Amino acid sequence: MNFWLFKSEPDAWSWDQQVARGDAGEEWTGVRNYQARNNMRAMKVGDLGFFYHSNIGKEVVGIVEVIRESAPDSTTDDPRWDCVVIRAVRPVPKPVTLDACKAEPALAQMALVTNTRLSVQPVTPREWAVVCDMGGVASGPDHSTIS
Repeated sequence: MNFWLFKSEPDAWSWDQQVARGDAGEEWTGVRNYQARNNMRAMKVGDLGFFYHSNIGKEVVGIVEVIRESAPDSTTDDPRWDCVVIRAVRPVPKPVTLDACKAEPALAQMALVTNTRLSVQPVTPREWAVVCDMGGVASGPDHSTIS
């Protein structure tokens, strides 16, 4: 299993909207950056990711699961762009801010800290564990659906 981080501006697509999609999940559309697209192409069903509110809040607020691997982005006819489908797994009890990540030495090399503009980024297993611990998900995320 691999770990990822998905950024979304909450006024465009929020954690609450993601949760409302339930088990059907939502296509992660609109990515127009080759590196972010390639990250989605590397994803497998069952991979987990952090749901990060960018611009407003700048914090990890939830955990999502990839439920469909990369396929053409339905919002464009341009064959260069793909998307995955993700579903909400659980909220992060104590949202983890960008400032908190920057202040944590174990996260100094995390893409969120070093490449803040990349909208879909990899997260190492160590970074995953540190952020989960900071967010009150100390035992690691379970795969139960949010009710």
